[in-house]
Amino acid sequence: MTAAEPLPFEDAEDALVDADRTFTPGSARAALRHRTFRRVFYGSFLSNVGTWMQNVVLGALAYDLTGSATFVGVILFAQLGPLLLLATVGGALADTVDRKRLLIWVTASQMVLSFVLALVAAPDDPNLVVLVAVVFAIGVGQAIFAPTYAALLPQLVGPDDLPGAISLHSANMNGSRVIGPVIGALLDSAFGAPSVFMVNGLSFLFVIGSLLTVRLPPPPAPGPGDAQGLRRLMSGFAIARRDPVVGRCLVTIFTFSVLSLTLVGQFPVVAERNLGIDERSTSYGLLYACFGIGAVIGALSIGTVFAQWSKERIVRNTLLAYAASLAGFALLRSPAPAYPAVVIVGLTYFAFITSLSTVLQARLEDHQRGRVMALWIMAFGGSVPIGNLIAGPIIDATSATTVLLGGAAVALGLAAYARLDRPRPPVAVTATGTPAAPGPPPDWP
Repeated sequence: MTAAEPLPFEDAEDALVDADRTFTPGSARAALRHRTFRRVFYGSFLSNVGTWMQNVVLGALAYDLTGSATFVGVILFAQLGPLLLLATVGGALADTVDRKRLLIWVTASQMVLSFVLALVAAPDDPNLVVLVAVVFAIGVGQAIFAPTYAALLPQLVGPDDLPGAISLHSANMNGSRVIGPVIGALLDSAFGAPSVFMVNGLSFLFVIGSLLTVRLPPPPAPGPGDAQGLRRLMSGFAIARRDPVVGRCLVTIFTFSVLSLTLVGQFPVVAERNLGIDERSTSYGLLYACFGIGAVIGALSIGTVFAQWSKERIVRNTLLAYAASLAGFALLRSPAPAYPAVVIVGLTYFAFITSLSTVLQARLEDHQRGRVMALWIMAFGGSVPIGNLIAGPIIDATSATTVLLGGAAVALGLAAYARLDRPRPPVAVTATGTPAAPGPPPDWP
């Protein structure tokens, strides 16, 4: 190529982003130097804005239609329950089929279902059974998409820059959590919930477009002793049993999600009953956005300020901080102090989640990543509705404060349990979960 010839677009893009700069391995900036990661990241962010618009309005709509915290829990279970029931299927597919094609087809189905949801929610008195059914169908698609996308991340950046990629992925979800609720609340108050669901459907085009412009790695080759057929669906549990750190990560996130994350599902109930904020108002959208701002700061801090810190130690410290901030937020009874308080709750929450996810991903081989990350998705997203199905009746019988204080106490206990600085097990895992060669037993207390 002569000096007069222009650079190809992709080379020019890399030159603009990278230039002659050096990047700290594992940082967020280092992850962004990978072209494919950048494109998938930006497309995912724009789509996630639409998703959070829909999520926040859907919960508010459920409470507005019924005035029941229990029905809010039912809607949340329909939305996230499939992650608990079907994520292992998504994880097995992620380790087997073409991930790009799978993601495109699932995203297209999510787009269509969002349009259907808008039609179902259009009447003044929508059919609640059909509403729950459509939300459940959307959740089924998410159960396939989530473990596939999570398994793909390390292949886009490599092991050295994985912490930065996970940090940006967490910030992606929560940056959209900041923008989405504000836009969703404004659209909801001006045009109604169906308009929000329609806009979310259109936002999936950003994901499809970004995936169509990149070349993704093929599925990794099966590892030695990998299970096949139906046994493959459950083989992630065998991996978790063998590696004590993987198992402890999954137990920690499952317990945390069930008992300490009820705030996420019952947010409109807490806002209305504890703080006197109307769940269909702009003030409510701003409160939710403050929670998201804190989460973005917490997620980004792991790939920037704390990029070189021990993630195992950060996990325990942020659990302690989350317990204290959640307890403080639970005791508030006026809106003004709730806005800064919920920023701190979000910050500690996602600093913990990002660090724990980084520890888990660093323990996994590519050929097993989809199946184990399916268990993470089940524990992180799929178990949240279980906690909310339990919390809803308790809130109706007592108060939201009781449930939030209980969640803070559980987080405090998990800080003592989450000891993750263990050596990697010296042997591989067979299809049945037994050691492939003699070695020491799993180091459980």
